[in-house]
Amino acid sequence: MQKIKILAALLLISLCCNSLLWMGCAQIGTPTGGQRDTIAPVLIKAIPEDGQLNFTGNKVVLSFNEYIELEDVSQNVLVSPFQQSNPSVNSNLKTLSFRFKDSLKPNTTYSIHFGNAIKDVNEGNILKNFTYTFSTGSFIDSLELSGKVILAETGIADSTLFVLLYRNAADTAIQNSKPDYITRLDGLGNFHFYHLPSGTYQVYALKDGDGSKTYNAATELFAFQDTSIELPGNITQPLLYAYAEKEVEKQSSGEKKTPEKKLRYKININSNRQDLLKPLELSFNNPLKKIASDSILLCDTNFMPLKDAKLTVDSTRQKLSFAYNWQPEFFHVLLLPAGAVQDSLGNGNLKSDTIRFSTRAIEEYGRILLRFTNLDTEKHPVIQFLQNNELAFSAAINGTTYNNNRFNPGEYELRILYDEDESGKWTPGNYKNRKQPEKVLSLPQKLNIRADWDNERDIQL
Repeated sequence: MQKIKILAALLLISLCCNSLLWMGCAQIGTPTGGQRDTIAPVLIKAIPEDGQLNFTGNKVVLSFNEYIELEDVSQNVLVSPFQQSNPSVNSNLKTLSFRFKDSLKPNTTYSIHFGNAIKDVNEGNILKNFTYTFSTGSFIDSLELSGKVILAETGIADSTLFVLLYRNAADTAIQNSKPDYITRLDGLGNFHFYHLPSGTYQVYALKDGDGSKTYNAATELFAFQDTSIELPGNITQPLLYAYAEKEVEKQSSGEKKTPEKKLRYKININSNRQDLLKPLELSFNNPLKKIASDSILLCDTNFMPLKDAKLTVDSTRQKLSFAYNWQPEFFHVLLLPAGAVQDSLGNGNLKSDTIRFSTRAIEEYGRILLRFTNLDTEKHPVIQFLQNNELAFSAAINGTTYNNNRFNPGEYELRILYDEDESGKWTPGNYKNRKQPEKVLSLPQKLNIRADWDNERDIQL
């Protein structure tokens, strides 16, 4: 009996230890939910089927393997041939319904390009560039056309432009009627049309400001192909150069700016050092009515006026400039007598200012030498230096090299402008006169110019 009691006690102790062991191993936590869904919706059924021939209806129903939603239908969905009335596009759970409002043309291949409109509800995974195709005839058209559009003024792409095709149309069709076919550019400016019928095509690109899909404003970015394209045929991929014939005018608030009660100015000298490459400028907070130019003098240290220093005023009458052939490490004095300038309220500089400064040393500038290969000098090339997308400096190139021994240090982007009219600046095109814009080539590598350094670069075009 005693042995039985001992065995029972040992069994009870063992059960308690196991229970404590299991309790010690248990942890409280939340389920991880598995890996994040990264797969876009998949089309599982289409009514009628993708690639359907002899289509007679006006509605397409697409079913997917998960719940979907639509985003920016008006911006994403494009139909070819282009529709005069916008089709209706709706989603419900796992189904997308598309209904045409225009009557469909006989014996025509239609493509619905959904862009990035379709995405799943839970994770927002986008079904990118999904296209559905059918024909109202007995076959699917198979001709294609691809090309590229870049901005003529900068040499880079703008993916917000559309490419428009007009089939068997007059040159004026782009200005008064909608296109037959339309597509978008990718991030590199490339475009591609699929399922085109044979015919003669005019090719255009447009940044459609008013949604009309026609070129009707000189401020819109626009490009045109000089010659029509025949399909089928041996054609090279068209390269279009987009331009805006006129800049968009800045909208004013309609309120006249009230002059400040005190006349103040700033001078473009940093640490009393004048840049050898720039004019000396005084910028005023109010437009000037009175300027006693004979008394505002740029002098040497003996207060002798510099005869070659010419004072000019800009069109806003808020900036005075002294252009001068500055020499390195020379000291100068600018004299601004009391009352030499006044604004429209009669506010003037109440006291005389004597501003002493020196010019920068030649060692503060970099020396550059650019050597070009395959540069077409007959098109009057101009080298452009840019910082923060702003033109900092430009110069004509007369040979296979360009050198400059006084250049402000910094990092620059480089472009080549083919200045065919030799105006010194980029000139836009004119569709009325069938004149293409001047073209700019954007160079891929930046140029980092160091002070007191020989900065050389070989550029192959």
